[in-house]
Amino acid sequence: MKLLSGNSNRTLSQAIAAHLDMPLTKADVKRFADNEVFAVIEENVRGEDVFVIQSTSYPANDNLMELLIITDALVRASAKRITAVMPYFGYARQDRKTGGRTPISAKLVANLITRAGADRVLTMDLHAGQIQGFFDIPTDNLLATPVLAQDIKEHYRKGDDLMIVSPDVGGVVRARSLAKRLDADLAIVDKRRPKAGESEVMNIIGDVEGRRCILFDDIVDSGGTLVNAAQALIDKGATEVSAYISHGVLSGPAVQRVSDGPLKELVITDSIEQPHEVLTCAKIRRVSVAPLIGEAIRRIANEESVSKLFD
Repeated sequence: MKLLSGNSNRTLSQAIAAHLDMPLTKADVKRFADNEVFAVIEENVRGEDVFVIQSTSYPANDNLMELLIITDALVRASAKRITAVMPYFGYARQDRKTGGRTPISAKLVANLITRAGADRVLTMDLHAGQIQGFFDIPTDNLLATPVLAQDIKEHYRKGDDLMIVSPDVGGVVRARSLAKRLDADLAIVDKRRPKAGESEVMNIIGDVEGRRCILFDDIVDSGGTLVNAAQALIDKGATEVSAYISHGVLSGPAVQRVSDGPLKELVITDSIEQPHEVLTCAKIRRVSVAPLIGEAIRRIANEESVSKLFD
């Protein structure tokens, strides 16, 4: 087995390698003067089971091209099996036609990865579970819920006033799963979105008065939905509001919104490499998923069950 990393999330890649007690395979992934991507694998990988760790986060197109070109290099180097390990799968929110003459970009990206030569995909908390069906190769979708649930138990489980809250109707199944693990009550934020990138909270389904609320979702991008939902919960009598999110995209004014807003704390995983602004924000904390991904890689390499990680 070989582990190989692109440039999108070197810190997580090194943590996964440390968990598996093995080094990252030497590779040089760089840019030419005109910003074209070049990759050379500096170790023999002939006949090897290779795992390429690469989140397709910002800059999404550059990181996606790195993954495709590394995969092509491995195919031409005669690797036996190539698994694209994508802790964060970019373009996942474009999983359906939202209007006339619009693309399904998640399907396009799945086709690109498959045609590049990947034999398997390992990802985490896909925005929509049906994206697994976009691939014509085996795809494992890990869940960060057990990792985040354990962190909640360590930091928030005192007392019986804890309530898990889905920030929208679409995330109810995800939030219910966490609430079941914690034996906590569930509430839902009913919101309507006037246009893309903006959200307006309309109603809270559930009694949150006097409760410590935890918003639970897969992606935080601009932070508008989280901040609006947190404020609505406070207005309805919640004593405090925190948020647990799998993927901290945190684009634009997101960090400022979290810092200035009513959230007590935002907890994200390290599926995306974060800039200094995020790492130094007093209200943002990270939980590592390196052990989870590392164990999944070990199980795939040994032909063991991955689903048992979540039993």
